[in-house]
Amino acid sequence: MSIWRSNYPDVTIGGATLPSMVQQAIERHPGRTALVDGESGKAVTYQEFGRRVERISAWLARQGIQSGSTVALWAPNTPPWAAFALATMRLGATVTALNPQWTEDEAERQLNDAKAELVVTTPTLANLSGGRQVVVLGEHNLATILANDHPAPPPATDHERVALLPYSSGTTGLPKGVQLTHTNLVTTVRQVQAVTRIGEQDTVLALAPFFHVLGGVVTLLVPLAAGATVVTVPRFEPALVLDLIERHRITFTAAPPPVAGFLAHHPSVAGRDLTSLQLFAVGGAALPVHLHKAVAARLPGCVVAQGWGLTETTSSVCVPDRAAPAPPGTVGRLLPNTKLTVVDPDTGEPAAVGELWVRGPQVMAGYLNKPGATAEIVDADGWLHTGDLGRVDDDGNVVVLDRLKDLIKVDGFQVAPAELEALLMSHPVIADAAVVGRPDERHGERPAAYVVAKGPFDPDAIIDWLAARTAAYKHLAEVVAVGTLPRTPSGKLQRRFLRYR
Repeated sequence: MSIWRSNYPDVTIGGATLPSMVQQAIERHPGRTALVDGESGKAVTYQEFGRRVERISAWLARQGIQSGSTVALWAPNTPPWAAFALATMRLGATVTALNPQWTEDEAERQLNDAKAELVVTTPTLANLSGGRQVVVLGEHNLATILANDHPAPPPATDHERVALLPYSSGTTGLPKGVQLTHTNLVTTVRQVQAVTRIGEQDTVLALAPFFHVLGGVVTLLVPLAAGATVVTVPRFEPALVLDLIERHRITFTAAPPPVAGFLAHHPSVAGRDLTSLQLFAVGGAALPVHLHKAVAARLPGCVVAQGWGLTETTSSVCVPDRAAPAPPGTVGRLLPNTKLTVVDPDTGEPAAVGELWVRGPQVMAGYLNKPGATAEIVDADGWLHTGDLGRVDDDGNVVVLDRLKDLIKVDGFQVAPAELEALLMSHPVIADAAVVGRPDERHGERPAAYVVAKGPFDPDAIIDWLAARTAAYKHLAEVVAVGTLPRTPSGKLQRRFLRYR
């Protein structure tokens, strides 16, 4: 087995809880601004943030939250979200976070599976919380909670306790609770800091949602542990995002590819002062090379690069190196303390191109109450089978080609949908594209494309245009025009919804 190892120096593994790590930043920088509410402009210093975490912790304890409890955060990105999350973890309890766009049925599945005892949410969602104890986020309620004078319990110290419980479908199946311990989280924070070099000098735009590990770990926990300032954004609104970058002189943000497309092509970006941006990281889904180059051209002086990780790896396997960015088409080098191997998914033998397996301290503790599903994705030697198809280039940069479960097999040949999607999106009339397999009696499967067009177009002409650029087994059987494509909040295509149309 060929194993690639990170060429960055190792970081310390574990040895702390996440609240104690952030507490160190609070003590180093009490007067520095920790968080800013992007909509209202209200700011919180590190000293005040620390006080809020302690007071909320005391209040939660009075509500029966303790080590082993689970608190659900069902709300958009705001400073109180961060305070409730750290206060919950300070008690040795677990945070599970939900998408604020979810319906009651979608939320109920996660709340039940996680056994959430208390839900922190917004007024509009409070009546959807299934009769559980609810805390409605708002100025009055927050002030009442912060005014309590009950003593807070001593901070929990168990590094191996589960601190965060996001949900992921893994390589297959329905969403499962991903158990991320304090050791997972503090180690990942150190790994990401070491490569992105996020520090107290930075102001970070928290645009990716906190319920997703890209937002919750990379643009919230990492900067808070570093003493940086975090400006929260509850939802993507183009004018607000551009205003915040200008007003707060944002130096770093991480976002899914649709935001990259906005920055690259939207006319409202022209004339805006985005010169403060030093690092723009794209994650959650693949960034096509042509879009990567277009964003870089729009943001001269800013490092534009993509990273790669899974919920099961506490967000990160590779992240952009601020000092030595990886080339377009790659996700960069492995984080410190991380190993990777490439395996033929059919034979289990080493391969030049194959499934990427990862091993490191950021790999989850396992799926909640699902030992069988855990064993399917993490083998006995600790290798996480990512379900991603890829390779490693001569410079040690990882190249992610596609998701294995989305591969289309034509006459025994593997067709990667992402390859065809990237080609389609380079066509001047196509704004977005998704490619899925269609059953075919002669070939087994044939690829078909769903496209969002910028204007009128001829589907047959698109088929011919792509055929001129690909091998015969990659030729499209059909092109279908649609208004939008199904994507997750992190930007990943949900091809399964297209396969059965």
